[in-house]
Amino acid sequence: MTPSETAPLPNATVLPREPDELPVDLPRGGQIPDDLDPLAEGILMRHQAEWLEDDSDLKLGEKGRRTGITFAEALGDTLIAAAKRSAGGDNVFYIGDTKDKGREFIGYVAHFARLVAKQLVAIEEFMFEDKLPDGSSRFISAYRCRFASGFRVEALSSRPENIRGLQGVVVIDEAAFHKDVRAVLDAVNALLIWGGKIRVISTHNGVLNPFNELIREAEAGKVPFSLHFIPFAKAVENGLYRRVCLIRGWDWSQEDQDAWEARIRGSYGVRETAMKQELDCVPSEAEGAALTRVQIEACMAGDIPVVRWVLPDSFKNQPEHIRKAETLAFCEARLAPILEKLDPERPHYYGQDFARSGDASAIMAGAEERSLVRVVKLVVELRNVPFETQRDVLFYIVDRLPRFSGGANDATGNGAYLAEVARQKYGERFVEVKATAEWYRVNSPPYVEAFGDNTIVLPRDQDVIRDHQALVYVNGVIKVPDDMRFKGEDGLERHGDTAIAGLMFWHATQQGAVEYGYETASPGSPGTRDRSFHRPPTEREDNSRPWYRPPLGSRLRGWL
Repeated sequence: MTPSETAPLPNATVLPREPDELPVDLPRGGQIPDDLDPLAEGILMRHQAEWLEDDSDLKLGEKGRRTGITFAEALGDTLIAAAKRSAGGDNVFYIGDTKDKGREFIGYVAHFARLVAKQLVAIEEFMFEDKLPDGSSRFISAYRCRFASGFRVEALSSRPENIRGLQGVVVIDEAAFHKDVRAVLDAVNALLIWGGKIRVISTHNGVLNPFNELIREAEAGKVPFSLHFIPFAKAVENGLYRRVCLIRGWDWSQEDQDAWEARIRGSYGVRETAMKQELDCVPSEAEGAALTRVQIEACMAGDIPVVRWVLPDSFKNQPEHIRKAETLAFCEARLAPILEKLDPERPHYYGQDFARSGDASAIMAGAEERSLVRVVKLVVELRNVPFETQRDVLFYIVDRLPRFSGGANDATGNGAYLAEVARQKYGERFVEVKATAEWYRVNSPPYVEAFGDNTIVLPRDQDVIRDHQALVYVNGVIKVPDDMRFKGEDGLERHGDTAIAGLMFWHATQQGAVEYGYETASPGSPGTRDRSFHRPPTEREDNSRPWYRPPLGSRLRGWL
C-alpha cells in the first residue's frame, strides 16, 4: 500500500456514520464535553504537551493508567491526518489491545477534527481483511475517519499481519497487553523506510513482558526510541485531577485532590505490587515470582562461559559419520578449552533440561567448592540438535568433568531417551527426573533458597536472568508455567530453560555421591602400604589374595 492510497480494502463493507449518529457502544472520545478545545489554555498537561512536541520517528511512552497520553496522541494524529502532504500530513493507524480502545480513539479523533481541524468527518465502520498465518482471511470490524487532505485515521486489530505494507504513523497502544508486541513491532519497522513513524504507549504488565524489555533496550541505547516516563504521580502534579474536575463539573481543592489520589491508591487494597505497576510504572515480577532480579544478579559472575549451538534442519539428514565429526569438532573447539581448566580436586555435577525443537536444551555443569557453594562452570544451550547428537555432547562433557559425582536429566517426554542413556553409561550417579508437581514441590524450594543464601553462582547472562525470573508459584509449587513463553536475546522462544537446568544441577548435588579411594591392606606392620597387589600373581610375594580382587582398605568419602 502506497502512502497516498486511501481506498478501502477490496470487498470491504463501509458503513459511514456522522458524529451525531454514532452507535451507543461507540464512545465519543471517552465522553469528553462537546465544546472541549484541547488547544485552549490550560487544557493540555505538561507531559501531554511534551509528548506532542516530540517529533521523533520512534517514540516510547511508559505511563501510569489514565494519564492522558492516548488523548494527546489522538490530537496529534488528527492534526497529521488533516494536513496536506507538503505540511507533513500522513495516514495514521491505531492499534489498541482491544476493540473498545479503537472505538474510543476514533471518538477522540472525530471530536478533534470538528473543533481543531474544523472538519466534520464521518466515522466509517468497515470490515477489515485480517490475514491469518495459514494464508486464510477473516473480516473483522474496524473504524476509520477520512479527512479532506486525502489521509485517514484507522483503528485496527492487534494482529501483526494486519499492518504489514501500511505506510504512515503507527500507534501501538497498551503494547504490554498485546498478544505479541514484538511481532507487531517487526511488522511496522519497514514503514520507517518511507518516512513513517512509530509510537508505542503502555502501562506495564510484568518484568518479562516484551514492552518492559523494549524500555530496557531503549534505556541502554540499543534501540533509538525517545523515552517518556509518565507515572500517575507526575500526571497528578501536572494537573490531572484539575482536568477530572473540569470534565465532571467539580470544584477543585487541594484537600479533595489528596483524598481523590488516596482513594484511587487505596482501591488496590493489599495489592501494593499491582498498584505500583499500574500507577507508578514499576513493572511487577511475574505474579507469585519465586526470585527477584536483584536476588538473581547477586548470584552471578561475569567470567562463566555460555556456549550456544544452533543447527539447521538439514543436519539431522547428514550421514552419521558427518554428524559425529561435526559434533566432535564443536566439542573440541568450544567445550574442551573450558573443561580443561576445571579444578581436578573438586567434585563436579551435571544438570540438563531437554528440548529437541522450539525451546533450548540447556546444560549446566559445575563444581562444589570447599565452602559448599555450587559454582556453575559452563552453560551450554543446544537448539534443533538431534537426540543422538545431544547424547554425544552429554558424554563428551561428563567424561571430562573431574571427580564427576552426579548428574540429573529431565526424563519427561522426549527427554526420557537422553536420561536413560546417561543412566546406562554412568550408573547411579545419574538421576532420571520425572518433573512432576510433587518433584517441584520438594526440589524447587532448596534451589530458590540458594539464591537467598548466596550458595550458588550462575553466569551473568540476560537470558539466564529471564529464565530464573520465570520461576513462579503455580498452585503453591515453584516451577516455570507450562504456557509461559518469551523471547531470548537472539529472538528465539524460551521456556525458562536454564532455570530448569539449574534445578537439575542443584538436584544432582543433593544426591549424596559416593566416592571410593583405595589404599592397600598392608601384609606387614600397620600403616605400611604394599603396592604389590597391583601386580600379577607371579610377581607378588604373597599370593594369598587373587590380584583382581579389590583392596580391603577402601575408604568411604562423600555422603551415604
